[in-house]
Amino acid sequence: MQFLLFPLLLIFTSFTQAQQTGKDSIDCSIPLQDGALSGTLFTPRGVRKPPVVLIIAGSGPTDRDGNSKLIKGKNNSLLQLADSLAKYGIASLRYDKKGVGESQVRGLKEENMRFEDGANDALAWIAWLRKKGYKKIYIAGHSEGSLIGLVAAQQAKLKGFISLAGAGRPIDQVLREQFKEGGGPDSLVVLANRYLDTLLAGQRIAKPNPFLFSIFRPSVQPYIISWLRYDPGKLLQTLRCPVLLVQGNKDIQVQVADALLLQKIKPDARLAVVENMNHVFKLVTSDNRVDNIKTYNDPALPIASSMVQEIIKFIRPIRIL
Repeated sequence: MQFLLFPLLLIFTSFTQAQQTGKDSIDCSIPLQDGALSGTLFTPRGVRKPPVVLIIAGSGPTDRDGNSKLIKGKNNSLLQLADSLAKYGIASLRYDKKGVGESQVRGLKEENMRFEDGANDALAWIAWLRKKGYKKIYIAGHSEGSLIGLVAAQQAKLKGFISLAGAGRPIDQVLREQFKEGGGPDSLVVLANRYLDTLLAGQRIAKPNPFLFSIFRPSVQPYIISWLRYDPGKLLQTLRCPVLLVQGNKDIQVQVADALLLQKIKPDARLAVVENMNHVFKLVTSDNRVDNIKTYNDPALPIASSMVQEIIKFIRPIRIL
């Protein structure tokens, strides 16, 4: 069922506000060969055996707090999400991906990285949580992290899966759309599509055009080839746990159509389209792209409370006696 969220969630807000509590923050790590994965566990105080959400960050060098070194400033979207969950009795674990932030690995080279590595890291954190005694484990993957979470979820018994602005199509289809709408010369769009066709066939591009080099540089091509193998819709169909699909209608990176496609593929999934929320969970009333992007580096701007309420209701549903 599709529904559009508005700020006036009075009944559910009054229920969840009564559940607010403090939290403890614990730094944690998983040893790797020549390095370690580093994360932060938020645990709500006074809650016995709370559910826990493994939060997986989006693409590129995005850290556990939702910030990327490719973008000036911080938005702290994932940090704010973890903090919000703790207030309502839900634990969370978020972490720096391999090669990002404090999760450094000696000798790590881009050309040796594969998409599956991210899923294996998520599975390692799930195993760590189970050893700590957590039984009600959820995954919340943001953007590319949604697909990483879907791959990991194939091998993990979860209480539920949450897709936050996750693409509903294979990544090559999303990239083709972005190239088309990017405003570049038609000749470059045609060439970019040809490059994607080459990578889809498992072949590499020896000398990418300089104007497309940052996207198709030789060192990242093995990762893209491995990424192109996965279809989020097909992966979602196989999940047996409850699913929540969250998408903002002011997201300029992933479209509401993607969430609708995923919900069509898995009709029993709960779909929440959040009014005025963009890709980093911030509220934007303007239709101006520049205004939207400004929120990407404003840590003082809170994430959409209606999104948080939907996640809380999904994890802690209200039981009517």
